[in-house]
Amino acid sequence: MTYIPLNYSQLNIIESEYQPAVIKNNSAAFAYWQRSLFQRACSVLDFTLPNDWTGKTRDFFYYCLFRFGYVAVFDRPEFGTVFQPATLNGINFYYQPTRALICNPAIPESLNLEIGRECEILKLTPDYIGIWPIIDRYAQKLATLDGAIDMSIVNNKFAFVLAAKNKAAAAALKKMLDKINAGEPAVILDQKVLNDETDKTEPWQTWTRDHLKENYLTTDQLKDQQTIINSFDAEIGIPTTPYQKAERMTDYESRSRMTDSSARLHVWLDTLNSSIDEVKKLYPDLTLSVRYRYEDEERKEGDPDAGNNDDDWSL
Repeated sequence: MTYIPLNYSQLNIIESEYQPAVIKNNSAAFAYWQRSLFQRACSVLDFTLPNDWTGKTRDFFYYCLFRFGYVAVFDRPEFGTVFQPATLNGINFYYQPTRALICNPAIPESLNLEIGRECEILKLTPDYIGIWPIIDRYAQKLATLDGAIDMSIVNNKFAFVLAAKNKAAAAALKKMLDKINAGEPAVILDQKVLNDETDKTEPWQTWTRDHLKENYLTTDQLKDQQTIINSFDAEIGIPTTPYQKAERMTDYESRSRMTDSSARLHVWLDTLNSSIDEVKKLYPDLTLSVRYRYEDEERKEGDPDAGNNDDDWSL
């Protein structure tokens, strides 16, 4: 999703500007979380789209809107009313773009359309920037924590470390462990193996890792992982209750958490609502609306009297 071929000089510029330069995440883990968080974000907004924009086209619509922050809606005789990612240029009195440049292999030549007359912009955020910076930020944190969790799982594997004084003792230890692993309830050793006849010292030594539970970090790391996911959910509008406080959270705290998780979402919905109105002014027959998918759940969790609330967030 993030791969773009670059030449050597461009790669050097990117590497020199990345801080901290010594921290490198597993690219597979980052790609996994980036994809996972994008699909999680797609669950927040439910769009009603024209019939021609459903199926695979709907998938492309979500990607463009979340990735770039906006799409250009325009009409073409061979395609009808369509949307495409675009490059915005020009500037009006309020420092807003005036034209949209659209390039597509299916169109013989690029289009330079006037916004408001030949096309309209459907945007998610007021600043024409998608939510990909949010996705990348949390994907980076989760990918970094992934490496720590993997290391913790490996380091917390417990096994016996035994040092044998001679080959006879080593053979006896191996045979003993084989019988134990086979499930035998009792293992009997020759007493000669236990005592060295020459120096009377023990034939083997054991290294043990004490206080294993006190040093077990994996459970804490998994909790941290869930905390990061909860923070991402709060950023994009998925109702969430911190599990570490669920049992003692007050009603006020619960409502505050719901307000926090919907703060940015309100801005996105207002922006979408405004831009949908602009699109419909130019294309009044276009079927286009959006609603907050978790609306009922948020009301139920954040407001005990939600059933008596007649407000509607649907756009």
